[in-house]
Amino acid sequence: MPKRHRIMLAKAGLDGHDRGVRVVAMGLRDANFEVIYTGRRQTPEHIVNAAIQEDVDAIGLSILSGAHMTLFAKILELLKAKEAEDIVVFGGGIIPPDDAQELKQMGVKHIFGPGTAMDTIVGAINQTLEQREAK
Repeated sequence: MPKRHRIMLAKAGLDGHDRGVRVVAMGLRDANFEVIYTGRRQTPEHIVNAAIQEDVDAIGLSILSGAHMTLFAKILELLKAKEAEDIVVFGGGIIPPDDAQELKQMGVKHIFGPGTAMDTIVGAINQTLEQREAK
């Protein structure tokens, strides 16, 4: 039986819009992921600490506030400082293509925009986690 991956989904900062992340949480759960949703208005420190405590394989950050460059950078920085860089980071929300490209260069594995099909999200996350485990 294949490993059941643990994914933490979070809303960082002051962004209170969580309909999309809740839909993604249900879709990932239906695709046999174990999903932990931290809720809205979390700090990067809380997200990273919870991810380490929960021994997750990936963190999915949902951002609609425009603070994506700052929040992703802080999460990546904290993961590095805590020697937890093996935790995959992906995200979704309203993120301009140029920013998405820069985030990927920083280490964010995937950026999913509004309307991304659930099959696309599940497939990308599964592929990334399988590649990580093969190393």
